[in-house]
Amino acid sequence: MRILVCVKRVPLTGGRMVLTADEQAIETRHLGFTISPHEECGVEEAVRIVEQHGGETTVLTLGPPEAEEQLRDTLAMGADRGLLLAADGEEWDPQATAAAILAAIEDEQAAGGDFDLIVFGNESADSGNFQVGIRVAHALERPVATGLKGLTVEDGQVRCEREVTGGRDIYLLPLPAVVTVLEGINLPRYPSVPAKLRARQKAIEKRAPERPDSRLEKLRLVVPPGQGKQAEILGEGADAAPAVVGVMRDLGVA
Repeated sequence: MRILVCVKRVPLTGGRMVLTADEQAIETRHLGFTISPHEECGVEEAVRIVEQHGGETTVLTLGPPEAEEQLRDTLAMGADRGLLLAADGEEWDPQATAAAILAAIEDEQAAGGDFDLIVFGNESADSGNFQVGIRVAHALERPVATGLKGLTVEDGQVRCEREVTGGRDIYLLPLPAVVTVLEGINLPRYPSVPAKLRARQKAIEKRAPERPDSRLEKLRLVVPPGQGKQAEILGEGADAAPAVVGVMRDLGVA
């Protein structure tokens, strides 16, 4: 079977997010990049399915030329093909992103191939729009299940497991289908050094998508307020000892 996994180049998770002066983008000059954790699990899940049933895993990303590095990381994990939709460094909205992915899928179909399963992360680690996978499924008129913690292909169907309070819901979707997966559906493998070297030699197909006119308007980005941390200086040297004892008494440890 043929599986397409769509990933996104995002700033390293855990880093401090700083906005540009116009509040329209994330300042990335001093950040490293990776793919979203949900999407990394999506790549691992696709590779496992192909290892079990045979076929091919293609990983696609829409992003700047530098996103080739993230594609090679997925090739080192076991993906067979990399497809880079090379764009400028600006953020594409979910509608434009879905349109570019659809155009790439149509090109594959015109070349005589189609994908039995299309896998997305549940949301990207930066903007978290939760939209692209559903938009693609709707445009292709294919069934879609989101937020999955279990995925199995059997008898021309994909068995989807979604966690709910007190258990799991099970959905059976006929192939071809679209799914979005959550981090924790598996434990992604760590590529070996030989796998990384082989990934460097694999060709990555590059295309230049045409950016459609946006029908969505972004006003600005907002970084959620942190909890805030404060430090109180109790004193210096021996003069601070009584204050420290007082704090310990207030906490009930002295």
